[in-house]
Amino acid sequence: MTRFASLTALATIFVAGAAPLRAEPETTVLDEIVLTANRIPTAADRTGASVSVIDDEALAEAGSARLATVLDRLPGFSLRSRGPAGTQMGFTLRGATQNYVGVYVDGIDVTDPSGTQVAFDFGGTMATGLSRVEVLRGSQSALYGSRAIGGVISITTARATEEGTHQSLAVEAGSFGTASAIWGLTHKSDRGEAALTLGRFVSDGFSAADEAAGNTEADGFRQSRVSFNGALNLEGGARIGLSAFLDRSTGAYDEGFPLGDGLPPYDEINKTRSGGLRVFAEFDTGPVAHELSASTYRIERRIMDGNAWGTSDTTYTGTRRTLAWQGVTDLGQAATLAFGADWNREDYDAAGTYGAPSARTTTTGVFAEIDWAVAPTLDIATTLRHDDHSLFGGATTGRIALAWRPTDRLTIRAQAGTGYRAPSNYELYSAYGSVANQPETSRTLDFGVEYRPDDRTTLRATAFLLEVEDLIDYDFASTACPAAVASGWPGCYVQVPGTSRRSGVELEGAFDLSNRLRLTASYAYIDSKTNASSAWARVPQHELGLGLDAVLTDRLTAGVSLQHAAGRRGMKDYTLVDARLGYAISDRAEAYLRVENLFDEQYQLVNGYGTSDRAVYVGLSARF
Repeated sequence: MTRFASLTALATIFVAGAAPLRAEPETTVLDEIVLTANRIPTAADRTGASVSVIDDEALAEAGSARLATVLDRLPGFSLRSRGPAGTQMGFTLRGATQNYVGVYVDGIDVTDPSGTQVAFDFGGTMATGLSRVEVLRGSQSALYGSRAIGGVISITTARATEEGTHQSLAVEAGSFGTASAIWGLTHKSDRGEAALTLGRFVSDGFSAADEAAGNTEADGFRQSRVSFNGALNLEGGARIGLSAFLDRSTGAYDEGFPLGDGLPPYDEINKTRSGGLRVFAEFDTGPVAHELSASTYRIERRIMDGNAWGTSDTTYTGTRRTLAWQGVTDLGQAATLAFGADWNREDYDAAGTYGAPSARTTTTGVFAEIDWAVAPTLDIATTLRHDDHSLFGGATTGRIALAWRPTDRLTIRAQAGTGYRAPSNYELYSAYGSVANQPETSRTLDFGVEYRPDDRTTLRATAFLLEVEDLIDYDFASTACPAAVASGWPGCYVQVPGTSRRSGVELEGAFDLSNRLRLTASYAYIDSKTNASSAWARVPQHELGLGLDAVLTDRLTAGVSLQHAAGRRGMKDYTLVDARLGYAISDRAEAYLRVENLFDEQYQLVNGYGTSDRAVYVGLSARF
């Protein structure tokens, strides 16, 4: 708890430093800006990339639901949950699993270097305490380096949005002994801004192994989290800032060999400690605007497990350190150049039942991007990047994205890019890996049309293709890893030659049925072909989402959402319906009732693992 106290004290100092010299409230209305699509912030209608934005209002309406369940409403996003909150929550984006998607929180790369594959687990990430989420689709290694084959998810925690000092509070309680509380403090002035968020989540949960198979032991979860971000405006136009978070959690899960409640009295427990810090400085030198940043991320997972082979107690530790510099300058002729370099080091360590392996890799990258307004209605962004990896050497990736606006209401987008995924330290250096493994490489194509007949109506259609060469997969028949053979455990991670392909279409729409009734809809079709036996092909072929939001009175609102998934190989189709009722107590306070799985659908997202029955939650949020 001392680290929590230290971060809270730091936030207090930062807020004091940002105290106003004078109060001059200003209101500026801006077009929507996306932060992930290019190296510099870009107006949403001027990027050729496919980006979805979840704003603070949508996140607030979700309450303390897991963030991944909110993302699941986006076209092409699909969940792979292994039980209640706190258990492993995988996902796919256009069919690419979490191993192929970069995830950032306030600019900090939070994918886990200690994992078998480097990926982010959404199992303990709630929608509360956040202000914005952007989902960028397609191979984006030219922008983000390794792992951005399927796309990038950027999460922004709570921000100061109003002048002065404000507090917020959100509490929720409901099914499975679940309770949560989020408190926030923000300050904004002409000197700068700061935001502090404290959160606590507890749940008794339900059985991770499906109750339908006779499993009755509930798997609970406890989590505490603190996050802070702030920035100060200095004399001469420079700006400095930092973002930081600390997370502590303890969760139960069910063993996998065989899948079930476990061998009494031993419970499967995952204790996780993670934290991240990013500092930055922005300043100008002549015609060049610079940003320097340094970040660190550390995650420690203590896994206490029991299965048919006995019990184990192992702690896995992953650390990432990143240094980055970017310059931006105006080239004239409506063109802007962004260029820079970054350095990244990932460490993997383990200690316990399975010994004490450790490994380290470093990557150094350089990049350049030209954003060119060819005409008032046509924008093209071209990006090129070269990475040098400490083991396998160089990887060069590129991307070109085009946005054409033939009319004020119509935008046509096209994007082509390449990507790569470097093998994880585990896939390279563990007993079940091999230094012979090379990067997986990818190609992606997008073509989309967006039509906005009026300010409240949006219609989008996007066709896409993703190809990945030389997947790394676990082959139980392989004898390529001598240490694995000696251990008696079959197989290891090896390269699978050939091309794995995904193609499909995404459709989205939002429009008003009346001045009090709004409909949203999404649909994704994914066709998957693979040369590997991995989970690459196990995604829904059809996903449909519908949402209906109603303003019943001046204070009462209601919403219903439907999710349908079909065409899952070896698994049944399912349809989920959630509902929400909100009552505005005042302009700054709301009470709500939220029901998940309204019709008590019995389904699985991963074979053998359970999902929530009908669940009811009540909550209260206020800002003052």
